[in-house]
Amino acid sequence: MGLREDALNYHSKGRKGKIETGITKECKNQKDITLAYSPGVAEPCKEIARDPSLVYEYTAKGNLVAVVTNGTAVLGLGAIGPMAGKPVMEGKAVLFKIFADIDCYDIELNAKTPEEIISACRMLEPTFGGINLEDIKAPECFEVEEQLREELDIPVFHDDQHGTAIVSAAALINACEITGRNIADVICVVNGAGAAAIACAQMYINIGLKKENLFLCDSKGVVYKGRTEGMNKYKERFANETKKRTLTEAIDGADIFCGLSVAGAVSKEMVASMAKDPIIFAMANPDPEIGPSDIKSVRSDAIIATGRSDYPNQVNNVLGYPYIFRGCMDVLSRRINEEMKMAAVYAIAKLAKEDIPESVTKSYESISGFGREYLIPKPFDPRLLLRVAPAVAKAAMDTNVARKKIDLDAYVDQLESRLGVLQSVTRKIKRGVVVANRTNGKKMRVALPEGTSPKILKAAEIVRSEGICEPILLGNISKIKELIKEAKLEKNLDQVAIIDPAVDKNTDIYASMLLEKRARKGVTRMGAQELISGDHHYYAAMMVESGHADAFCSGVHHNYGDALRPALQIFGVQADKVLAGIYMLLWKERSIFVADTTVNINPTAEQLAQIAIQTHDLAKIYLSEHPRVAMLSFSNFGSTKHPESEKVCKATEIVKKLRPDIEIDGEMQADFALSSELLERSYGFSTLKGPANVLIFPDLTSGNVAYKLLGKLGGATTIGPILTGIKKPVNVLARNCDIEEIVNLITFTVHRAQNGM
Repeated sequence: MGLREDALNYHSKGRKGKIETGITKECKNQKDITLAYSPGVAEPCKEIARDPSLVYEYTAKGNLVAVVTNGTAVLGLGAIGPMAGKPVMEGKAVLFKIFADIDCYDIELNAKTPEEIISACRMLEPTFGGINLEDIKAPECFEVEEQLREELDIPVFHDDQHGTAIVSAAALINACEITGRNIADVICVVNGAGAAAIACAQMYINIGLKKENLFLCDSKGVVYKGRTEGMNKYKERFANETKKRTLTEAIDGADIFCGLSVAGAVSKEMVASMAKDPIIFAMANPDPEIGPSDIKSVRSDAIIATGRSDYPNQVNNVLGYPYIFRGCMDVLSRRINEEMKMAAVYAIAKLAKEDIPESVTKSYESISGFGREYLIPKPFDPRLLLRVAPAVAKAAMDTNVARKKIDLDAYVDQLESRLGVLQSVTRKIKRGVVVANRTNGKKMRVALPEGTSPKILKAAEIVRSEGICEPILLGNISKIKELIKEAKLEKNLDQVAIIDPAVDKNTDIYASMLLEKRARKGVTRMGAQELISGDHHYYAAMMVESGHADAFCSGVHHNYGDALRPALQIFGVQADKVLAGIYMLLWKERSIFVADTTVNINPTAEQLAQIAIQTHDLAKIYLSEHPRVAMLSFSNFGSTKHPESEKVCKATEIVKKLRPDIEIDGEMQADFALSSELLERSYGFSTLKGPANVLIFPDLTSGNVAYKLLGKLGGATTIGPILTGIKKPVNVLARNCDIEEIVNLITFTVHRAQNGM
């Protein structure tokens, strides 16, 4: 099917449209209904009547935005009316939710005049924490926003104006940097005099462009002093003393072109007449003023941005408004002022210069980092929430428009929890690792046996640049250096330690140490030499054993057993411990630990008990809540007599005897373990006081199958396998895992090494 058919099917299949409402509290019984509605609801009503500010405490107002339109200037479609504009407003609500976890109602108004829109929004103020004006034609949109900003005590933001202005200004800052320009010296032409163009012109002046160097053009030509035709007070602000009268004259010799007009407004000849390294933002939608291929045909030195996703440097408002509202509403700001907009501009511009996470590069082709084709971040970059929202919140507090003061460091943690448990957990651990490195005055050293793997190299670059550890790459030195250069990772890996075990000075020493450990286990002198020089896992394990490295991680391109065996032979298992593989599974709002998933095929009751204890102790460090351990089986508390279920029951009793501090119960089925309501109804005697978050499987088959199903079908993000019970810090990665998973497991390994775990 073509785009038209796909789009119509997308909007009409199943439940019609794109949005629905949901509830945030349980409402499963009479008591819940009593609290949610009458008579319980009277209590928050009375509190709000006593103190209106408590509406933010007891209702959803503080996370609720109205997307308001009258349908007079809809997304390149013009004045198609409020009902025809409703799919766009629903789409805006979807983007607010997925990018910033803000709830929205779309409000389409039968309003012909600015006064009617203003009146309607005025009456909406008690319901909403903010208003996003959308697709209202100029110049009426200016009047509507100005009036509402003065009258209402909640933020009002016309995204068609300021969203484009903020994002394109961030791109312009970076484009000027790349071309070596000082924005105070450039000549800029803005073509179009609607809401977005006027806002862009003002924003460019705010970031340093001189007003006399900015030429605004509309369908009548250049806006100049003394012009009367087609003028209004908003255009008049940008009228200059100039003899230029046409776009062709204005663009001749200009450094920058900003287009928010119509397709075909700019010719190749106009582009050819611009200054060296022209910056051309052709942002008309759906088709730009001139296509990138036409620009490149006459100016290979041009930096180009458009409003389209199929070209580099898409100026997309979604880089701004969700996060601006997020930061604004989290401090209960009364308005969005210029300082807050500027904070968003600089936060977006700065983020483009940071290393790009793999979660972003996997979604977009041909991203090589900051440069001519990457001026601003991509829309699906999760870091936008963590950079833009705090910057806006800080500006609101600094300019005294915020009702609420917040701790910005704690706020970033809260924002990460909106992205999901994974980001919150990994950031907390990374921060702890980096702080420990600074306190100790050195970074932990992690040997990486698979040094010629592109994934390992990228992960090494990330952990080194983030201050997590000093990676040590094992493999052919010239090959690794060549791969680093090809991947353009020299910036952070130029001084990284690279060792070739085949020729290294320590190879003979390590071989002798290995022989001493394994001489009576079938290893000869020549065999030891071959293992150390030929199998990088043996070399890495011996580095840790001898103190030349603090930990090692491997397994991306090796079978689990092959990567683990050298460490097990050299380090051995801790006394009174069991070697086990543990996974942490994370969803947006919960996380659990599961074991054993990788090592013990059919553990005894004693081994199972020890696995439970070790997993509990690990979970206690990384879970944000109290660990509750469920010993899983096909049986519930003796309901089926079988040696396997009895083994689990015995293991549970062993744990209770050895560690009475652990909240544990079993044997039980998985659905009962995960539902405290189900458990309470059928087995009220259970010692679990809530849903289990540590699941211990009776054998390797069930554990391995379960975590993989939960990852693939259950949508869980997995961290692991985390190896426990071994004497030294080592972890074996899951084969073919991605870069983010490698970084996470290296971080966990360093954290455990720092804490002697």
